[in-house]
Amino acid sequence: MTAQTLNAKTLSAKTFDAIIIGAGQAGSPLAGRLTAAGMSVALIERKLVGGTCVNTGCMPTKTMVASAYAAHLARRAADYGVTFPGPVGVDYSRIKARKDKVTDDARGNLEAWIAGMERCTLYRGHARFESANTVRVGGDLLSAEKIFLNTGGRASVPDLPGIHDIDYLTNSSMMDLDVLPRHLIVVGGSYISLEFAQMFRRFGSEVTVIEKSPRLTGREDEDVSTAIMSILENEGIAVHVGADDIGFAKQGGDIAVSFSAGQPPAVGSHVLLALGRTLNTDDLGLDKAGVEVDGRGAVVVDDQLRTSVPGIWAMGDCNGKGAFTHTSYNDYEIVAANLLDKDTRRISDRIEAYALYIDPPLGRCGMTETAVRKSGRRALVGQRPMTRVGRAIEKGETQGFMKILVDADTREILGCSVLGPGGDEAVHCVLDLMYAKAPVDTLARAVHIHPTVSELLPTIAQELKPLA
Repeated sequence: MTAQTLNAKTLSAKTFDAIIIGAGQAGSPLAGRLTAAGMSVALIERKLVGGTCVNTGCMPTKTMVASAYAAHLARRAADYGVTFPGPVGVDYSRIKARKDKVTDDARGNLEAWIAGMERCTLYRGHARFESANTVRVGGDLLSAEKIFLNTGGRASVPDLPGIHDIDYLTNSSMMDLDVLPRHLIVVGGSYISLEFAQMFRRFGSEVTVIEKSPRLTGREDEDVSTAIMSILENEGIAVHVGADDIGFAKQGGDIAVSFSAGQPPAVGSHVLLALGRTLNTDDLGLDKAGVEVDGRGAVVVDDQLRTSVPGIWAMGDCNGKGAFTHTSYNDYEIVAANLLDKDTRRISDRIEAYALYIDPPLGRCGMTETAVRKSGRRALVGQRPMTRVGRAIEKGETQGFMKILVDADTREILGCSVLGPGGDEAVHCVLDLMYAKAPVDTLARAVHIHPTVSELLPTIAQELKPLA
């Protein structure tokens, strides 16, 4: 039987070998593996195939980041000896159209792949458990011995004063915005918010960032946060940290955002809320299945993604073990390896790694300096500013720095931060060595290609000093 899309009210109860709730970055590939192994699969998606990454996350935003980079580089053309006959313009409708095409093509390809899976049935609708092995989608009751959750998350909207009196945007609704904001106020100072802040500033909007914490990107080391703030302020973005009294009010056709006593409010045309994520586990009927969740609503799982109920697994954002496309996909790999390949893969094998896609980007893996200090171990640190990296100088992009942390006794690489041109790629030089459990001396002896940003990582490894 080739995959088919079924109206959720047309079928009676049906039994499958597996039910997958959510066609995101773990659910869809798992459907492919299970059906290839001869299983019948019901894949349930209530909205858009591909999940956050394809529709409102990685693909559309990074497409827009690329457009923003092009605009920024064009404005800097004279720095490189390149001239234009007139000022650089931005056509936001074409930027949005390009973004939409990238997303639509990716989703269309994914839908075509699912449609070609034998023994897979795609259900469109909201799934809720009725027992540990039965799920209802609209008028249909489905049953299976194996059920997999891949339900993702959504933008959090805290009950801040005045929030219900204004029109606000989230990371999802920003993707549908068809006008360029005159003045975008971004509430939140972490990864999603800063990517939007810089890209819209480069598109030509006035941008203000308001963050309640004492600094931006609070999970990063303070030197990284300071450098990120400098990068944004250098582009004319107003940044306010330590905002302890955030509230909203209409002001004519604009929105006033108050943020600290004694400070005048920021007044803008649009407000983006980027204040964290809420997990999509609150309307699944998990209590009827007996599935345990923690205080955040995350489904409790063991090291192989098994929930408290035998035969039910949870993958991706909904298990609270990762908040990225790559961790969601790795969850699929762990589940498939254990079920189908007799390969005992575990979450605990994973090294934390991620990127912040401002320009220049931040690539991060392993422990931060703060975490190393808290661990109490003796450590070494190596660091180099991008002003001393030939490739960065040649590109005219010298903001940021690189830092490596090493265990002083075992020579194990503990972590790395690369904030600079290609930082999201260069960091993998270190991440791969960490997975190989190679000592820092392996990196120190490596011969990298010149001229690159990565070539300075071995140099840093040769210049390690005790972490004070």
